[in-house]
Amino acid sequence: MKKLAAMLMLATALVAPATAWARDVTIEAQMVRYSGRPAYLAVYLTDPSGAYQSTLWVSGHKTRYYGALRGWAQGVSQAGSLNLDGITGASVGGGETLTVHASLADTLIDAGYQVHVDTAIEDGGQYSDDAVIAVTSAPGTVDGTGYVSKLSISM
Repeated sequence: MKKLAAMLMLATALVAPATAWARDVTIEAQMVRYSGRPAYLAVYLTDPSGAYQSTLWVSGHKTRYYGALRGWAQGVSQAGSLNLDGITGASVGGGETLTVHASLADTLIDAGYQVHVDTAIEDGGQYSDDAVIAVTSAPGTVDGTGYVSKLSISM
């Protein structure tokens, strides 16, 4: 019995360091000040080759407008599945900030993965890759090209 317990403790000691841990990540998309309808946003993760990996958040409840978030919608259709339970919220108005909290595996940090934000406004513009930021252990901020003024990420 003592040998079995010793073997289990040794096995745990050898396996535990290899276990993937996750970090809490905060992503903030500050919207430009504009008047008009609130924006739909898709916040998603791509791998180092640029391929869609997962959806982190979608803002806007009318699913018929999700196709306007072109980069994200294309990635989702290629992946073949869409499960948005628990990762959706209200659309985001001009001058507001969307804050997304996610848990990302340590293996994704400083490994070439990126967070993308696509934006669209009903009867307005559409911006695939409105803002893109690398997933790194150092906090970072980038400028958006459409409805996103600033996109930041921190651990």
